[in-house]
Amino acid sequence: MAEKFLVPVYLPRWLHHPLRSLKRAFIPPAAIPATVIDPAPAINIWGERHVEWSFLSREMPRGPGEAIEFGCEQGYLSLLAAEKGFHVIANDLQEQFFTWKHPLVDFRQGDFLKLDLPRGHFDLAINCSSVEHVGIAGRYGITVGNDDGDIDVMHRLAEVLKAGGLLLMTAPCGRDAVLAPWCRVYGKARLPRIFEPFRVEKESYWVKDEQNRWVQCERESALDFEPRNDPRDGHGCAYALGCFVLRKIA
Repeated sequence: MAEKFLVPVYLPRWLHHPLRSLKRAFIPPAAIPATVIDPAPAINIWGERHVEWSFLSREMPRGPGEAIEFGCEQGYLSLLAAEKGFHVIANDLQEQFFTWKHPLVDFRQGDFLKLDLPRGHFDLAINCSSVEHVGIAGRYGITVGNDDGDIDVMHRLAEVLKAGGLLLMTAPCGRDAVLAPWCRVYGKARLPRIFEPFRVEKESYWVKDEQNRWVQCERESALDFEPRNDPRDGHGCAYALGCFVLRKIA
């Protein structure tokens, strides 16, 4: 008589979900014993860039003009702004290696607060989930904490924007918290502080549902979301998202 041995096989996360979907196609959920049905997925921040980039892409105006992206990373939004006719300064604290080259994009590495930038020069500023990291030691080469680093950056962005200049940004939202070593979460106390130099023209909020999918929600629900930290993996954290169109107060 043959014996059956159950040996665990560990798959990478990217492969697990397609195989699970294939299994569902051949074995209806009702036929799968309750003991092996997968539990509800854990809520995390996977997929946040899809929400943020779709909002920022939709709201980005057409040039010409001068633009700056703070925390550009691989530069998708800098490239988009250039394609819309802006001359762009793409800034990041760390060295970046773009997979493209555009005549209207200039990369400048360094601390944004120390860059030599003209006052009242830019028509557009872009800040895609970057300001929340400023002053949080332990990531992006940051070794010294600064409790008000994010507020300093927001005031600096207002300083280099023209009167009435536009700031497009996204940021983690929920009950006010610091998820060290990753980021801040902005709630009813700190969100108004970082917005002090600006007028909010448009805002959109998102949270994860029980299937770990981003869905739109009301402001109150987002700012009341209880964030969760995963000190080992920043993508394992949980928070709501806020997307904003801000206008510099002249």
